[in-house]
Amino acid sequence: GFMADLAAGLTVGVVLIPQGMAYALIAGLPPVYGLYAAVVPMALYALLGTSRHMSVGPVAMAALLVANGVAPLAQGDAGRYVTLAIMLTLLVGVIQLGMGLLRAGFLVNLLSHPVLAGFTSAAAIMIATSQLGGLTGLAISRGHVHEMLIELAGTWSGTHLLTLSIGGAAVAAGIGVRRIFPKLPVPMIIVLLGTLGSWFFGFGERGVQIVGAVPSGLPSFALPGFSMLGLPGLDSSLGLPDVTALLPVAVAIALVGFMESIAVAKVYASRYRYDIDADQELKALGIANIAGGFFQSFPATGGFSRTAVNVDAGARSQVAALVSAAVIAVTLLFLTPLFHHLPKAILSACLLYTSDAADDRT
Repeated sequence: GFMADLAAGLTVGVVLIPQGMAYALIAGLPPVYGLYAAVVPMALYALLGTSRHMSVGPVAMAALLVANGVAPLAQGDAGRYVTLAIMLTLLVGVIQLGMGLLRAGFLVNLLSHPVLAGFTSAAAIMIATSQLGGLTGLAISRGHVHEMLIELAGTWSGTHLLTLSIGGAAVAAGIGVRRIFPKLPVPMIIVLLGTLGSWFFGFGERGVQIVGAVPSGLPSFALPGFSMLGLPGLDSSLGLPDVTALLPVAVAIALVGFMESIAVAKVYASRYRYDIDADQELKALGIANIAGGFFQSFPATGGFSRTAVNVDAGARSQVAALVSAAVIAVTLLFLTPLFHHLPKAILSACLLYTSDAADDRT
């Protein structure tokens, strides 16, 4: 069993590197935050959750909700944006843990599969649209789907052709290779080839947006920006009004994240004949997100596509998730300089064929 878990954990870890970085871009954060969201929350859920197969970490749906909830409050300040997103993770965790302690797991029964499927399909459309800017090199502002499409139509003539060709080639290669070799970690292969190509041909100097310097090292422990505690020396950029403003989004992410996780967990629990405890799932996700809030994560939850990869790769228990978290930790410690030349268009392309929303296999 351990060797099967080891193999599955390594596979998911490799898939998670490009996927996590891409989800961070959806959330409006620097790519490294996608890797942070895959370390502490993933390891803690593995120790506390009741699903043997679920992979918890950054997912497309939560990232989309983060972007929509945080952007209006950040007022264009990048540092404040990050602080708000991390504070949001802490709030999501507190809400989920509270729901778990109040035994609110029965809420799962109120949301039918068609509702979840509709929600997921809508998210897939929004995610695909949000990547149009990344694939064309155009600065398309965030908004509703129709607004982004109208803006794209109006600025189409300014498309950066090299960026478009790189993104287009990555999408085509991703879909093609995945059809022929479904077992290969396609996103990682495309990221490696794209990064090598970008370094060799100097795409960054030719106007292609690249990831740039990715900080190395594990996420450090820090209190999310509290000023209401009035403690000296703390990052006091957020106050009680900010926390109040984040609450509706936190409730939405807590509920949607829980529903998505439980839907995934139940599929594999019924396939492999074991039980899921909805209240314990809430507590596990809650503690994972509370800890994530102290280790620079954005909200994490269980993902469809990654869990499917985990099961396909032979995972038997949550040991696989601990291996995946270790793969991300090693990447953060030693490998981040390798991503410097990675074109953002390739991350956008990866999203179009590996996103949880685009790839709902349940």
